[in-house]
Amino acid sequence: MRKVTGLSALIPALALTITACSERQSGALPETELAPSSPEASAPALTEVKPGSADPFWKNATVYFMLPDRFHNGNPDNDLSYGRKDDAAHLRGFHGGDLRGVIQKLDEGYFNDLGVDAIWMSPVIENVHGFDEGDKRTYAFHGYWPKDWTSVDANFGTEEELAELIAKARSKGVRILLDVIINHTGPVTSEDPLWPSDWVRTNPRCDWSSFAQNVTCALTDNLPDILTESEEPVDLPPQLTEKWQREGRLEQEVAELDAFFERTGYPRAPKYYIVKWLTDWVREYGVAGFRVDTVKHVEPEIWGVLKKEASLALAEWKANNPESKLDDREFFMVGEVYHYGINNFASSEGRYYDFGDRKVDFFNHGFDSLINMGFATHAKQDMESIFSEYSSILNGGELDGVSVLNYIGSHDDFSSFDRERKQVKSAALKLMLAPGAAQIYYGDEIARPMIDEQAYGDASMRVPMDWSSLQQDSTSDILSHWQKLGQFRQSHPAVGAGVHQQLSEAPYVFSRTFEHDRVMVALELEAGEKTLSAGDVFADGTVVKDYYSGAEARVVNGTLTFDTEFDILLLGTSQQGQLSAR
Repeated sequence: MRKVTGLSALIPALALTITACSERQSGALPETELAPSSPEASAPALTEVKPGSADPFWKNATVYFMLPDRFHNGNPDNDLSYGRKDDAAHLRGFHGGDLRGVIQKLDEGYFNDLGVDAIWMSPVIENVHGFDEGDKRTYAFHGYWPKDWTSVDANFGTEEELAELIAKARSKGVRILLDVIINHTGPVTSEDPLWPSDWVRTNPRCDWSSFAQNVTCALTDNLPDILTESEEPVDLPPQLTEKWQREGRLEQEVAELDAFFERTGYPRAPKYYIVKWLTDWVREYGVAGFRVDTVKHVEPEIWGVLKKEASLALAEWKANNPESKLDDREFFMVGEVYHYGINNFASSEGRYYDFGDRKVDFFNHGFDSLINMGFATHAKQDMESIFSEYSSILNGGELDGVSVLNYIGSHDDFSSFDRERKQVKSAALKLMLAPGAAQIYYGDEIARPMIDEQAYGDASMRVPMDWSSLQQDSTSDILSHWQKLGQFRQSHPAVGAGVHQQLSEAPYVFSRTFEHDRVMVALELEAGEKTLSAGDVFADGTVVKDYYSGAEARVVNGTLTFDTEFDILLLGTSQQGQLSAR
């Protein structure tokens, strides 16, 4: 990394060993071997997630996912870097959003007002400079076409700006999740040569019929596949050494790699180089976690290694920066396993993903959470069906002790719920009140269009944020709805991590309970004065806040009475938690 001044080389091997031992003694990194990835295997995994071990914070967290290029343009001077041109197909080139734009919205309190606990940005590492014609002329605006894992892409800004963003977010109680890739490089373009044959393959192309046909193959014709199964030592690609030489940091990068491989004993195989480069961002800036791309297309064992090294890196950063750390939470890792979802969605079987000839429990390979790709489909059901089923599965059921991240919309899921934006408020209620963590896809909160008839393919779901739309009362009202739900979630872990119980069918009333935290939600009420039973949720004399209107009421003879202009009550005791407690 550009700003890491030989950090790995400067830390004595003994100190690193002590750190690792300390981690194992604390239970963060059990000193065991990686488990085979079949359901019959009984050996514990290196980072095995045991029942009941999931951090309640991440089970309830609200995660804001954005493509920085489509979010907010804070610095127009970097809109076209590396000689890139404004000649892409519609919505398939860079639109100017950058790290400075995210920093500006952090300063404005946009994410705090929305109750966001963590921001997940699509990759901001340096991507290929040229364009690809596979899906019409496309540049790497999305960030998923790596060129150099050790640099920030100039279209997004600088490494200094990334450091500023991470620190700024932390100061506001918001964690940053970096989106990471081990599976592939970016496509070959006129500006970007193919990596050496001992690093990548370009065929066969995956046909998805088996484990091997998801893993030891190229996802598409234009994405060279990293040889992640290889344990054979390889030299650095010449395009990297030549680039680093031009940038004046070759000696530093090589020294850091030497120190990394000496400390770990890993062979100099491609995947371990990338693990080193990814975890440097954690060691240098205290990144709280990773969102991992294309998880099922890589041998699962490497994810346990990535989690181990990232955990060590975060522990080092916190030890070196005690005044800056937000909390003492361990490193968090959430994975994208396409077609994995709760309630045996698609190719899922409980905790397992079924490749057809092999089943893998990715929770046993370093992951604390997986993205629940089933929610967008399940959202077509009524709320009680979703909430009761999810609660039983996540609390005492097949996914007890782990976490899932629900979403209604995403950048590459054509089955995203309500792409027409005809159910914006009820969709928000389903997502933000469902058991599990919630992923807001940038613009969900302002009903940003998810369909552009001129766009080809998934670019249709990547329309830039229209900040001027907030001047319209209708858009401002939608944002306010999301903000109230987000603040409610953030104030009460029971919303996402608690056990669900329906209290009334009409009007629809339910409670959630997690340890000492209790909440009650009432929907489909009449505007004006409304009375409901506090039941076993709130004791007599308790002052209860409605997080939707801001009103408060005291429980009298087991009854709560509110007079508000809304048909929604989000009820819980008023809580003013410190940032470090969230």
